[in-house]
Amino acid sequence: MLESCQNAQERWGGVHKLIDRWLLERNKLIKDYDALGEKPEALSETTKQLQEFCGTLVDYVSAGHFEIYEQLTGEAKAFNDQRGLELADTLYPRIDVITEKLLAFNDLCDEGKCVAEKFKELGGLLHERFELEDCLIEVLHNAHKHQDAVQA
Repeated sequence: MLESCQNAQERWGGVHKLIDRWLLERNKLIKDYDALGEKPEALSETTKQLQEFCGTLVDYVSAGHFEIYEQLTGEAKAFNDQRGLELADTLYPRIDVITEKLLAFNDLCDEGKCVAEKFKELGGLLHERFELEDCLIEVLHNAHKHQDAVQA
């Protein structure tokens, strides 16, 4: 999972500072996830490590919904990128479902009911979400690239 995050930073880093910051947050989320995965006993009780992971998870998810997706959609509209807007309409519902599951995991941890099975499921959900987000970023990046070539 960490490797795909680094690839995303290499491909889209610099496109927009907001996206850069978000991808760094994703990198931290993955590292924290991997660290917890190495210590499943840390899931059986509310530890500082688990609390930090959940905080990073909520921050990442929130930034996606309240900053990044808005930015991507706004830029797609500004560039009159119908393909990007159609892709967003297709992917956002699935991202919303994943978001609900991620936040439900956080709630379980807040209640002291975090279990290894749910944590493992979380990894698959994060992986899927990152792939969907990468698709959105890639379409936006290509729209910028195309627009810059037209203006040159």
